[in-house]
Amino acid sequence: MTDAGHHRAVINGRRSKAAGEYWEKIIEAACIHYHNTGQAEIAKTPEPMRPIKSLGGGKFIAYYEKMAQPDYKGTLYGGKAIVFEAKHTDGDRLNQSVISSEQEKQLDRHAALGAECFVMVSFRFEEFFKIPWEVFRNMKQHYGRKYITPKDVQEYRVKLVGGILRIL
Repeated sequence: MTDAGHHRAVINGRRSKAAGEYWEKIIEAACIHYHNTGQAEIAKTPEPMRPIKSLGGGKFIAYYEKMAQPDYKGTLYGGKAIVFEAKHTDGDRLNQSVISSEQEKQLDRHAALGAECFVMVSFRFEEFFKIPWEVFRNMKQHYGRKYITPKDVQEYRVKLVGGILRIL
């Protein structure tokens, strides 16, 4: 890889990381809203981290282990569990492969137990969708291919109202 190619990859990586963090902040604001209104208790699943070296003073060097669980879990008013993955893209399509095999297994297990499972999707921070897990998991059967576009999933569109993503 050339120096220019390397720098482009670094910039794109940083841009993707910043976009993912911004998407999480939008979802976190919705979780706080649903907590404050007594509609749900939803929390971000911590990323599994493995410390490899202590630096003293409570600091350490660590690495993230493989993604093993969906991003968010909680309980809706009335007792039903809610489990979902959050994905953002700056592009015009989202591949099914953005969900790891372990996340897929976890979502399948939760859905089989009766949890409300879905994938929250942001396209360019302009369009937002709450796609039922069964639909996302089987997108080849639903859409004839293993990716979705905003046009495909209009029936699952959710609004951002007053800074709150209307997940529920």
